[in-house]
Amino acid sequence: MRSLLLAGGRSSRMGKDKAMIKIDGIAMIQRVAQALAEAGREPIRIAVSTPEKIEEYSTEIDSSLDVEWVLDGEQYAGPVDAILESLNDPQCANIDSVQLATVDVPWINHKVFWDLEKSLSENDVLAMPADPKRAHPLLSLIRPTELLKLLENWKGAPLHETFSEYPHTLLMIDSTLLRNVNQPSDLDYN
Repeated sequence: MRSLLLAGGRSSRMGKDKAMIKIDGIAMIQRVAQALAEAGREPIRIAVSTPEKIEEYSTEIDSSLDVEWVLDGEQYAGPVDAILESLNDPQCANIDSVQLATVDVPWINHKVFWDLEKSLSENDVLAMPADPKRAHPLLSLIRPTELLKLLENWKGAPLHETFSEYPHTLLMIDSTLLRNVNQPSDLDYN
């Protein structure tokens, strides 16, 4: 596994499934998956909430992409649980790094993922992108073995604070590339 794309959220603030919203004619889930593939982060493991989502999302994912579908163990438990489940998978045992991503950053591109890889030092547990306003932990490049050990003691603090406690690199990225789509007004980007 080279990347983990989190797609199991409720999209409650949006009022409809964010993964399926089209930006310039392309579903957000496909836009992020394509950026991961262009950065060489395949296979792309996509964590979803229900089996029906696999069927629905696969209609939008380019069939040439190397995708592994996984169901969240507990529906809507949150991103940390989805990350822990994936990192506990035996397929993660010998992998040096895993790129995290979410479906709600449709303007991200492969260069962001490349830059994170270049910035991750051998002593870092993760490289986390940030813009002038905040860090984006769910877009971090992580070392799975080390992060798994640290997250098992997670006490529910905000993830950007938790990730900042671990040895990391913070990489400043253009905020337009990291822009989240959480509610309808976030789609008005002109």
